Amino acid sequence: MNAEDFLRANTLLTRTELVPEIALYLATEITPIWQASEQFLAEANIEPPFWAFAWPGGQATARHILDNPQLVAGKRVLDFAAGCGIAAIAAAMAGADVEACEIDAMAEPAIRLNAAANNAPVRPVIADLVGADCRWDIILCGDVCYEAPMTRHIMPWLRAMAGVAECWVADPGRNYLPERGLAPFARYDVPTSLELEDRTLRTVSLYRLSAEI
Repeated sequence: MNAEDFLRANTLLTRTELVPEIALYLATEITPIWQASEQFLAEANIEPPFWAFAWPGGQATARHILDNPQLVAGKRVLDFAAGCGIAAIAAAMAGADVEACEIDAMAEPAIRLNAAANNAPVRPVIADLVGADCRWDIILCGDVCYEAPMTRHIMPWLRAMAGVAECWVADPGRNYLPERGLAPFARYDVPTSLELEDRTLRTVSLYRLSAEI
């Protein structure tokens, strides 16, 4: 079974309540996809399948973009830690030139399938871009502050990027969101599942990250 066959066998093409314009191959129950992934990817030692879920930060970012397409139209956009690619797809639908970055190799076929399902031209990039020079006008970051090591790794680079590009951080109240250097500009209530979160609704704030702390 190749990666695309695995994805189709363990996900369902569906739509979220907040962003019904976008169809995504998503897991409908968390345990089967996690177990299947462990079996399918055991030898590769790949991360859990975060790409199989539309996380609250990505949904809120996508909703804001689809409601305000002029913010990204014609611009070079990076969806950083893109997961299933929902924010990247929204940006492409709004007329942006979009890259979607992930470090998990399985995210590449997931993003590619999701983008194709929406006729959205998104280029998946499987790499750790931390440390790369900026080639974007806007960087989208959804749900990136869920672990301390991740936050420590990415935040210095993102702040450097914020000096030359617009950097959005969409956060639903994760523990490691920086306390300073964030200017809120939108807020969305995102329906979620108790299989993924500790509540059925997450309030996501969208911030512009500042290069200055």
